[in-house]
Amino acid sequence: MTGLDFFTFAERSAKGGAIEIRPDWKVLRSYDLMVRGKAFYAIWDEEKGLWSTDEYDVQRLVDKALDEYRQDRGDGDFRVKYLRDFSSGMWSMCQTYIRSLSDNSHDLDTQLTFANTPVRKEQYASRRLPYALEKGDISSYEELISTLYDPGEREKIEWAIGSIVAGDSRYIQKFVVLYGEAGSGKSTILNVISQLFEGYTSSFDARALASPSATFAMEVFKDNPLVAIQHDGDLSRIEDNARINSIVSHEDMTMNEKFKATYTTALNAMLWMGTNRPVKITDAKSGIIRRLIDVTPSGRRLDPASYNRIMRDIPSELGAIAHYCLEQYKERGFHYFDAYRPTAMMRRTDLFYNFVVDNQEVLAQGVTLQQGYAMYKAYLAESGLDLKMSRYRFRDELANYFEAYHDRVRTEDGRKRNWFEGLRLDRLDGGDVRRRYVTSDWLEMSEGTPVLDDILSDRPAQYASDTGAPLRAWDDVSTVLNDLDTSRLHYVRPPEDMIVIDLDIRGDDGEKSFEANRDAARALGLPETYAEVSKSRAGIHLHYRYAGDVSELANEISPGIEVKVFRGKSALRRMGTLSNGQPVATISEGLPKKRKERDILTKKQMGSEKALRELIERNLRKEIHPGTKPSMDFIKKILDDAYESGMEYDVENMRGAILAFAMGSTHQKDACFKTYTQLRLKSSQEAEPPVGKEDGEGSLVFYDVEVYKNLFLVCWMRDDDDAEVVVMVDPKPEEIEPLFDMRLVGFNNKRYDNHILYARWMGYDTERLFHLSQRIVSGDRGAFFRDAYDASYTDVYDFCAKKQSLKKWEIELNLPHKEMDIPWDQPVQEEDIPRVIEYCKNDVRATREVFHHNIADWEARQTLAKMAGLNVNSSTNQLTQQIIFGNDRKPPFVHTDLSEQFPGYKYENGKSTYRGEEVGEGGWVYAEPGYYTNVALLDVASMHPHSLIALKCFGEKYTARFQDIVKGRMAVKHHDVEAAKRYLGEDAGALIGQNDAALAFALKIAINSVYGLTAARFPNRANGMDPMNNPDNIVAKRGALFMVNLKHFVQERGFTVAHIKTDSIKIPNATPELISDISAYAKGFGYTFEHEATYDKMVLVNDAVYVAHDKDGWHATGAQFQHPFVFKSIFGPDSDPVYDLKDYVETRQTHKGTLYLNYGTEDNPQRAFVGRIGSFVPVKENAPGGILEVLRDDKYYSAPSSKGYRWILEEDAARLDQAQIDDTFALAKAAEAVRTIEKYVPMETLLG
Repeated sequence: MTGLDFFTFAERSAKGGAIEIRPDWKVLRSYDLMVRGKAFYAIWDEEKGLWSTDEYDVQRLVDKALDEYRQDRGDGDFRVKYLRDFSSGMWSMCQTYIRSLSDNSHDLDTQLTFANTPVRKEQYASRRLPYALEKGDISSYEELISTLYDPGEREKIEWAIGSIVAGDSRYIQKFVVLYGEAGSGKSTILNVISQLFEGYTSSFDARALASPSATFAMEVFKDNPLVAIQHDGDLSRIEDNARINSIVSHEDMTMNEKFKATYTTALNAMLWMGTNRPVKITDAKSGIIRRLIDVTPSGRRLDPASYNRIMRDIPSELGAIAHYCLEQYKERGFHYFDAYRPTAMMRRTDLFYNFVVDNQEVLAQGVTLQQGYAMYKAYLAESGLDLKMSRYRFRDELANYFEAYHDRVRTEDGRKRNWFEGLRLDRLDGGDVRRRYVTSDWLEMSEGTPVLDDILSDRPAQYASDTGAPLRAWDDVSTVLNDLDTSRLHYVRPPEDMIVIDLDIRGDDGEKSFEANRDAARALGLPETYAEVSKSRAGIHLHYRYAGDVSELANEISPGIEVKVFRGKSALRRMGTLSNGQPVATISEGLPKKRKERDILTKKQMGSEKALRELIERNLRKEIHPGTKPSMDFIKKILDDAYESGMEYDVENMRGAILAFAMGSTHQKDACFKTYTQLRLKSSQEAEPPVGKEDGEGSLVFYDVEVYKNLFLVCWMRDDDDAEVVVMVDPKPEEIEPLFDMRLVGFNNKRYDNHILYARWMGYDTERLFHLSQRIVSGDRGAFFRDAYDASYTDVYDFCAKKQSLKKWEIELNLPHKEMDIPWDQPVQEEDIPRVIEYCKNDVRATREVFHHNIADWEARQTLAKMAGLNVNSSTNQLTQQIIFGNDRKPPFVHTDLSEQFPGYKYENGKSTYRGEEVGEGGWVYAEPGYYTNVALLDVASMHPHSLIALKCFGEKYTARFQDIVKGRMAVKHHDVEAAKRYLGEDAGALIGQNDAALAFALKIAINSVYGLTAARFPNRANGMDPMNNPDNIVAKRGALFMVNLKHFVQERGFTVAHIKTDSIKIPNATPELISDISAYAKGFGYTFEHEATYDKMVLVNDAVYVAHDKDGWHATGAQFQHPFVFKSIFGPDSDPVYDLKDYVETRQTHKGTLYLNYGTEDNPQRAFVGRIGSFVPVKENAPGGILEVLRDDKYYSAPSSKGYRWILEEDAARLDQAQIDDTFALAKAAEAVRTIEKYVPMETLLG
């Protein structure tokens, strides 16, 4: 493993016999490398715990991984092709690789990371601020800000700073302009802001942003900063603020960087500008009005000494300043400045605004268009201005300041034409409105110019046709809302962050009811916002800006209440009737989300988890508690209760929704986040998800799946002698569902096939299945579906004690062996589909045969499941832990300092030493190679279990339970029913007599499994849920230390210790007295020795290989002596042994590359695909054999230990004559074995 997912290591032969190591780039959606605009964007640096945008870190991290891989390869002549060596060509290849990838990026640093902020990879942080966010002294800042700004202006600055600290500024559509004369302190405050957000800021040029010719003006936002600052800006002469408005609104914008492809992103920046010129506001519909917060300095100055002192102190106060501003923001809230209007700035730049303000007393009485236009021309003349405005444009502009305009209307003074009434004073000098709460009846509807007309004035819009549909395709629409009469039915395309809650509920009479909809709107508990009555005047539309991903929102809250989002070219159908005049609020919580793939509850999922999810979702909708904090507390409580009850559940995929809910708290965000960090979102961490179908009637169904880019294949067969394999080519989801009702059995299906099957049932197409398959095969743990474990009845690979691939089982059991030569990442040609089908069918048949071959393991699994009260698809670890610990989710693990019983024992830096020996962490091995006679083989019965019992690792209660199981197994072996019931309980005792061998074997598995879990490096109940409880594996270590002592015990009595391996010892010429003394010595440690055998002859080759003879004949360990031909020719009972085909079979397997048989020559090859593993027989020249080769890195090499011979597949060799088999290969092996033995003893002495 590289540690980085976008490359692996490749090796190939170089000149001079050296091996070249280089990176091999992967084509995938990387989670460690990000690409934007076909160029490098960022790489994950695990050591720093941050993302890096420095492209040279790619070189550094890849080269570091190459170094580690080279070291792991050990001794040898290796040549590493590093990226840092330009001549290697690797750096150029890397850059070409990056350019070939599709864009795959997340915006970095979308929220601040403080010095004390914990960071996860998926938070996409690339930097940290140099200070911690915490309360502290801000006396220097206080002196500075209170001098330069009056309280009302200071509040604006601190609210804006606090919104950045809170992470809300990227949703707030405001920008801040510090307006005042030179030397008034604008740059001072902007410098403080730069220090506060160092690394998260950028500079910008407002004039360049407004210039169409400034092609790369947006390049300053390429890193998507949270803050953009211009110290001396000028918006006094800009006619087009569209680009600035889009930045402030955080809309998707096209980014154009030099030498890079364009890409689209929504900018996060809050703009800050200092200026001594007023911002130009052209009319009442200017987007600047609702976005600008203008801040005016007090005019007070600091003396130079005080200024210098304060500026020296500010860096030490940054964390406290940020904390203080955050508190100010939290106290006031997200919407505090929603209704703010920069009236002072408007007074300076908007001529029409000045006209309305100066004439408001007259206009407030109502005015006709003719009167108003005459007043406007007179106002211009008095001002000495000659700014002509057409009559119709004047009408539209004046309408922005009135609640209503009528072509004809009757008033108290008679009939009026072109009449304006209801002057909107809120748009005049009452603009500085800072909202904490709205206390009026916010759903009181009235006539007047809808607020939405102003907000969406520049958005694409068109009238509806007579049928109510849009008149034309949106690509042909050039009009905007400002061009339309919104009292007519029309369509408008809102920005993507705007959503509508459409209430369309019917009353008791079956008709749409305004009252019912208004009551329902209030009951939703959402923030007060702008609302309109629908065209029917019975429905209600609630308008919000959504601070989140609108694609995640569900389409419906409840029957009659829909959530409408506007992505792509979707549009809002409306007709201006009645509205409430409120500003549009921003929300980030309170709406249901779409159910994601892992949320789909199958009929097999536990009802308790379903109820748990529904309860959490109700809290997220605030159906139980009205506030965020009590809702978070309640979520924590129900999760704690579920965890403590022992319930199996996993709601990890709700983490994002709960976090967004917590962070949406207005006043208690910190407390909610703290609660969030304490949530137990899944049951005990060591357990796999609840798995398995209930045991039931019906035959087993064996199955397998194959996935290619263009082909999905499912094959299955029932466990009947005459059953045929059923083939399903590209089955539809509805065709998959019936399979879930079968008792499915696969091979390693819990880690692959189940998830593919489940994904198809959920609607994955073949391409998505292929990508899912690649993720699973590459080891991506996030690719698994929790519910998919439940798709099968059991998994042959999982319950088999012997862990090996299906292909190895095929070789071992002499089953038809097939492998596929079509690359898994390539499409299958139509003519090759029958071959893929036959391959899959063969795997199904092989799975059935392997199942029946391992029937003892299966019976043991069934027995364990009965004892544990779980199903047979539960893992061995789950079953054994349930048997020992029951429902206790965190039993104790008692660690003992072994140096107390074994003085001098030390465990340092991962190594154990005792009495001059380095003791292995899993057991101790000692050997004195040689030839011995009269060798006693003594074996400790169940060493590790008795070590665990002696150490009382599980505390008194559970150690006693474990000891009962050990004793119970012995009772079962001796068919002692009463003792078995006494130790194992009535339920387990009742199993005796049904299948005692299976029960004894199951208990052995349970005993050994629990020992293994104590040494596991992952949390589980056997190590007290923390691997660090048992750092030196005291269970195995105690046995090893005892064996070290035993060696000295034997040697001190004048005997030789030939061999010790973990729990056994071999002693030449051991006397009965010595054996008795050893047994007594062992009892002092809680061990019992069994005299397994006495070898009259033994040759010990090394610490793992020996041959020995006893009353039962010859025995051999190690592949060299266990080879069938070698053993039969040297140690067989016949002086002239008869050999069969199996004696000549050689199995070859390659982990890197593919095996081929070349039936031609090196110059004229005729190669046949074999696969990764195969069984072969050497044949003579007159037989149809081939050269055995390995294809690796596009080059063919001779397979290991095959050169100089010709080979044939075992299944083909069965058709040959014995004379055609080349026995020289086997004879050479036998000769080598003889030479090994004769290093210690002549063969005639050994065999004589």
